[in-house]
Amino acid sequence: MAHFVTRYDFRAPGADPATRQEIFGRAIEQAAYLDEHGEDAIMLSEHHASDDGYLPSPIPVAAAVAAVTSRVPITISALLANLYDPVRLAEDIAVLDHLSRGRVSYTIGLGYRPEEYEHLGRPWSTRGADLEAAILVLQRAWRGEAFEHEGRTVRVTPTPYSQPHPVLFYGGGSLAAARRAARLGLHFAPQHGDPDLHAAYEEACRSHGREPGLILRSPRGPANVFCADDPDEFWATYGHHLLADATSYAAWRGTDQRSYVQDDSASVEEMREAGVYVVLTADQLVERCRSKEIRLVTSHPACGGLPAEPSWESVRLISEVVRPALAG
Repeated sequence: MAHFVTRYDFRAPGADPATRQEIFGRAIEQAAYLDEHGEDAIMLSEHHASDDGYLPSPIPVAAAVAAVTSRVPITISALLANLYDPVRLAEDIAVLDHLSRGRVSYTIGLGYRPEEYEHLGRPWSTRGADLEAAILVLQRAWRGEAFEHEGRTVRVTPTPYSQPHPVLFYGGGSLAAARRAARLGLHFAPQHGDPDLHAAYEEACRSHGREPGLILRSPRGPANVFCADDPDEFWATYGHHLLADATSYAAWRGTDQRSYVQDDSASVEEMREAGVYVVLTADQLVERCRSKEIRLVTSHPACGGLPAEPSWESVRLISEVVRPALAG
């Protein structure tokens, strides 16, 4: 059975304030709709100082999503914990955990853009050690006990609704990331499907005297799925939005970084061939799910500032045609 996840990052190159507000408002409306139609998860992402308005503040958006939904899990992936004050972050997460009744989980990430650290005045050279220290502060803060932090006594209240705390993954694509996840007692979300990462995580967990946590497996098939009655028309009219998304990520990615969402296409035509972003009819998507060619349907209905009409068409076809066909 395929799983269905919808992702929002609010990247919208060149959008004016009214257009950007429409995209935010539409995402919240779609979250309520997806909740009613059985979506398996809604995912929010984080980046900073991006010319295209990439979402810098996922926690308030997660709170807005939680307010209009009642059952769908919400995940922030990745939460760049080094770019926050850890005590304040612990408070924000604890409050959101109550507002959502424990439905928000987090994949904590180190980040890979020095510009973001500079933007928020955080040191780049010590980022690994700083992140481990921040995670330890979060874990300690959520116990609700007073403790010493940077020469002062702090105590975070309320403690989270989830006990001992919300679900935490650590995300990364290196052996160091796998071992850090194990050392800190977190679940692991590798950026790609290298089996060495899985083995390193499991071995490191056991070396620390604990059984491995969950490992999020990299999905088979495309990373971004859109549904349309006429895929050719969709590509011709809206393909530039998808290309803007792909090329922006490619410009950020270093030569040593790997990801299952990687697409180095330079044109819409190349994107169609690459298959990382796909536009399918409802019948085509049903067939690919039934054949298990696609096991995870990751929708991206605001991709690159995609307008409302194709965005809603894709959401409704997947929710009202594809999912019922697969359940029948």
